[in-house]
Formats: sequence, C-alpha cells, structure tokens
Amino acid sequence: MRVALPVGVPTAILRSKRRCLHPPGVGWRHGLPTAVWARLGVRGESRPLRCDRVLRCTTHAKPAARRLQTRPGSLVPGLQMTSVSFFSSGGPGAPALQADLEGVGLTVTGPLKLRTMVQDVICTAPDVVVCYESHPGDALFAVTSTLQDTAPRPLVLFTGDPDAEKIERATAAGIHAYVVNGYAPARLRSVIHVAQARFKRDQSLREELSEVRDRFTERKLVDRAKGILMRVRDVAEEDAFKVLRSAAMQSKQRIGQVAQQVIDATRYADAINRAGQLRMLSQRVVKLYAQGCAGIAPETAAELCRESIAQVEANLAVLGRTLSKPTFGDLLDGVLTPWTALKAALRGRPEAARLRDIDALAERLLAQAEALTRNLETAGFTAALRVINVSGRQRMLSQRIAKGAILATLPGAGPPSDAEARRAEADFEQGMAFLAATPLSTAEIQAVMAAATSAWSEFRRAAASPATAGRDVAALSETLLSRFGELTALYEQGIQTLMA
Repeated sequence: MRVALPVGVPTAILRSKRRCLHPPGVGWRHGLPTAVWARLGVRGESRPLRCDRVLRCTTHAKPAARRLQTRPGSLVPGLQMTSVSFFSSGGPGAPALQADLEGVGLTVTGPLKLRTMVQDVICTAPDVVVCYESHPGDALFAVTSTLQDTAPRPLVLFTGDPDAEKIERATAAGIHAYVVNGYAPARLRSVIHVAQARFKRDQSLREELSEVRDRFTERKLVDRAKGILMRVRDVAEEDAFKVLRSAAMQSKQRIGQVAQQVIDATRYADAINRAGQLRMLSQRVVKLYAQGCAGIAPETAAELCRESIAQVEANLAVLGRTLSKPTFGDLLDGVLTPWTALKAALRGRPEAARLRDIDALAERLLAQAEALTRNLETAGFTAALRVINVSGRQRMLSQRIAKGAILATLPGAGPPSDAEARRAEADFEQGMAFLAATPLSTAEIQAVMAAATSAWSEFRRAAASPATAGRDVAALSETLLSRFGELTALYEQGIQTLMA
C-alpha cells in the first residue's frame, strides 16, 4: 500500500515495510502525534497501515510534527501568549503593526477601535494588546484603565510623546510597557517580554494584596462576631471563637462567612426592633398628647412625650447609619417626612383642637414605619426575624388601643371607630397567640410572656369601664409597653444566639 501525505504536512514515517498501529488516544505514538495520523486518513479504531515508501522531509520527524500541533504564537521562543490585538491611531509615521506582529509569529486577532476596545478585547480575548498612539490622551488612558479593571492582560503602548506626566498616568492606567520613540519590528519580542513580566508581577501583587485584605476583613468580622457572642451568651472570648469555628466546620464554610451571618442577623434584628419602635412611638406621642389635653398626669405625660421624641430621633440616626441607602433609603425618607411635621405639631401646650391633625400625621408615620419594618423583615432571615416584628408590633397596638380609649373621653377629639378599635384588639390577640406558639422560648421569655398576658387582661378590664378609661388605661398601657419591650429584647437576643 502506498501512502502519500497531503502537501504541507510534515512527514515522518518509519523507513521499513512494517505494520504500524493507529494510536487511539491523544499524544505521541510511534513517533507521531494523533493529528498526523488523522491527516493520513487513519481514524476510528486501531487498524494496520502499511508503508512501503520512505517519504523524506528536510526536518526531523518529531520537531516537524510538533509544529503541526502548536499554535503560531508559541513559535516565538520564550513568549507565553499566542494572540495579539492591536490599536493604532494611524497618521504619518504609524507602524504597520499587523504585518510586524505576524512577522514575529504571533496570531493577530484583528484591529481594535478606541471606542469599543474594552468590548472587543472581552469578545476576542487576546493574550496581549499592543497600541500605537503618537500623543496619548485622556480617552486612551480611560479605556486602558477600564480594560485592566475588567479584562486585565499585558498592554504595550508605543508613542512619540516623552511627557513624564503622561508616563505616570500610563503606569496608573495599567500600561505595562510605555515605549517612547523606540518602535522597531526587531524589538517587538523584547518589549512584549517586558510587558509580560510586569503584568505577571502586577497580578501577583494584586492577588497578594487581595488575600491580605480578605484576611484582615475576615479577622475584623470574626472579632465583631465574637463580641456579639460574648455579650448574648455571656462567654469568654476563647469560647466565642470555638463556637464560630465549630459552626464553620459543621456548615463547611469559612469562619469569616459564619461571622458575617452572625453580624447580619444581629444587624437586621436590631433594625427591625428600632423600626418597630417607630411604629409604637407614633401612637404613643398622640396618646401622651391626649393625656395632657385630658389632664391625666400632664407633667408626667409631657416628660414621657419628650423622651419619646428623643427616642425617635435616636432610632432614625442609627437606622440612617446602619441601613443600606440604596436599599432602604427611600423607606427612611418616607418615615422622615411625616415625622418632621409631627414633631413640629407636638410643640407647645396640648390643645384638644389640634388632636385630629396630630393623629393624622401619626397615622402617616405609622404607615411608613410599618413599610420599613416589613421590608427589613423580608430582607433578612425572614422566618427567624418575624417573631421580633410581631412582638414589636404588640407594643404599637398597646399604645394604639390606649390612644383610642383616651381620645374617646375627649369631646371632639375624633376617636377611632368601634370597628377600628375591635380590629386593633383582634390583631393584639392574634399576636399573643403567635408568640405563645413560637418555638423560640426560654424560661425568661415564658415569665415575661405570662406577665404581659396578665397586664393585657387588666388593661382590657380598665378600657371596658368608662370610669377608669382615662387614668388607669394610661398607666396600664405603659406597663404593657414595658412588658413587650422586655419580650422583644429577649427575642432579639434569642435570634442572635440562635444564629450563632
């Protein structure tokens, strides 16, 4: 059987008449790579090939056959890349980049345009980018900087501009070889070597810096999480670290990831508690204002009203610092608008004639605070945080019901309708049932829950009696508020412990 190789295929067939098996895998077999056997038409399963004629070539078999499988860029000794994209501004004296690059054995993927350079480099993925610009400016530096941020690779710039300031800008913009008046085809290989070496070193330093930053950030997270655990579980620092390490091992996560989850749970729990307090305070300030109008412990009511205003301001300040502005900024602004108007309306001596307007502003504040709290609940660990939201809402409902009872004793104050009062009481009862059934419970939580249930029973009896619907309701509503404040704090602490 006579075998003739196609023109241009390196030849390397053993000299004597013998049977040669076609190598079924990838790699070198019988002195030839698989590609040569494929070009000979020998495919599929192993079968014999007889060669009775020696086909000669001017090169040794293996080096020639190896060139068949290598990419053009790797023909250049020492070069690591195989493909190049180039940009040239053109003009007098502009070099023929494409021809010169191909002349040193590189694969040129095509020319680049300055306007679409980043997109084109991402699409074609060259191993190196070579540019020529006689006088580089802001546009080129902006593009190269973006390129290094999105698709970093060795970048060479040939120019005729020796401005030292531009050299500094080029270095900052990610250009690894800034060559002034030094273009020559014979130097391309050396210049690309320099760009490659600098790029490799730059990437190594970036990775080291990123690793150091990650370790530093992780250490800060772990320290914060340890502080949380030390506070809520009353343990030593070493024990807190053991808890984090054990949780990381069980969940197969980095300890920094577990620490971040503990911090996030704590942050969302605190944010929901504070946003829930805004709901309660919107009703409490109206209740206290109505107490002043009704003459029910006016001095005490005025003092509590000032404390409530200060608490709203403090909560808004904390939420403004801790919550993400892009995520929750509009909801916080929605709370601030009615609160600013309500705070101004609360100034001065209490007047029954102003109660309707003040109550309307409080309702707007309540609606906005409710929206903020609901979104915070759904943004975090929803199932775990719901108990804090419900417990915090009980505080608001206690003040809302008390507000309605006191407004009913003031003529012309615009008390809520019977349907609204019944709906508030039904919501309160539903919240009590939810909290009683929640699995997050401790002996301390059960004791406070029992005290809150007892206070609620006394409150309902006082609210049902017209003779005691004023002073007793005001006092018992504060007791009820205190109980659910304690309960919400315990649930918040329990969530932090649970997440740990």
